[in-house]
Amino acid sequence: MQKKPLAFRLRPKRFEDIVGQDHLVGDEGVLRKMVENKRFFSFILYGPPGTGKTSIAHVMGEAYGLNTFVFNASSDTKAALKDVVEHARHYGALLIVDEIHRMNKDVQDYLLPHVEAGHVTMIGITTNNPYHAVNPAIRSRTNIFKLKRLSQQTIKAYLENVVQTHEEDIAVALDDEVFDYIAQSSNGDIRSAINRLELLAGTATTETRIDLSRAEAVLQAPVLPSDKGEDDYYALLSALQKSIRGSDVDASLHYLGRLIASEDLDSILRRLSVIAYEDVGLANPSVFAKVEACANACLRVGFPEARIPLAAVVIDLALSPKSNSANKAIDAVLSDLNKGKTGAVPPHLINIDVFEARDDYRYPHDHPDHIVKQQYLPDDLLGTTYYTPARTGKYEDALAKRLEAVKARLR
Repeated sequence: MQKKPLAFRLRPKRFEDIVGQDHLVGDEGVLRKMVENKRFFSFILYGPPGTGKTSIAHVMGEAYGLNTFVFNASSDTKAALKDVVEHARHYGALLIVDEIHRMNKDVQDYLLPHVEAGHVTMIGITTNNPYHAVNPAIRSRTNIFKLKRLSQQTIKAYLENVVQTHEEDIAVALDDEVFDYIAQSSNGDIRSAINRLELLAGTATTETRIDLSRAEAVLQAPVLPSDKGEDDYYALLSALQKSIRGSDVDASLHYLGRLIASEDLDSILRRLSVIAYEDVGLANPSVFAKVEACANACLRVGFPEARIPLAAVVIDLALSPKSNSANKAIDAVLSDLNKGKTGAVPPHLINIDVFEARDDYRYPHDHPDHIVKQQYLPDDLLGTTYYTPARTGKYEDALAKRLEAVKARLR
């Protein structure tokens, strides 16, 4: 009978087996304390792939002594969830919700009352930041815990231990450089590192020892740039954004080059899209379309040619005027909402033919300059200003002048 993959067989079964997450499952970790105190709380785990989210969820299920069910929010149906809830009503249950950021409203509306009532203990799993990606209704009923990205040293030490304790699976010796290579190229994903180790051992022929050149030939994995032995991939993405934000074109190109060495095109393109809207913004909105065109070109041609459109768009972003006015405006709105500052929508803005005490809506296109004075904000927010133009580029300067003209027209 064929063995299951080594990564599957190595999946942690106890808190002690989980690597690199002592702040959650160590002796003083919050999740371990939950179990020790026999308190059941619903929570969300988020962090990069291969850091132990699913393993922690299953270990919690064993520790709680509850029947554990897994629900994938992107593919499983509401009917499957009903079976879990029915079981939970009688026996209690732990529900692990994978990709919880994809949970649709219908499923959410059905599940959350049972979570709130304590019939179901829920552990959500996501690689996305739940403060941005998960519905507020879910967040308000759960605690949120972040898993740390595993360092190269942590993964290397783990792999060395696997080789010593699983000689039947890893029957060849590996040079120290090979452990560094696997740990670095796995980009913080311990599951990926185990798979690569198993592949190396499983494809060895006459070798009694695998050196770096053999590992590179078999795995063909890009080595991510690093400083002082630490995998600083995300630090490089941050440095790229801050250099573009600071309009230092040479530093921007330097960090782009180091990121290109990783050949992780998706991460680079995602970060450039964020930069275009967050840092350049309305000072030069033409870059929005340029970044999208760059992404299409890069995905079409791939590396190494993709380096050329990437360099062009990074130069454009770095030397563009900068504005974060849109970012500040929407954050101010969300801050007010979180403080409960809302108010009723003015009746004349509601599209209902018959509405009690409704005022007539005045259609702006029927008035000079397509502007007409009437109330749009709720009563409680009258006079609030969210958007303040930065006026660092011609486009936003034009927006500022238009805003001044509109306000003057409505005085």
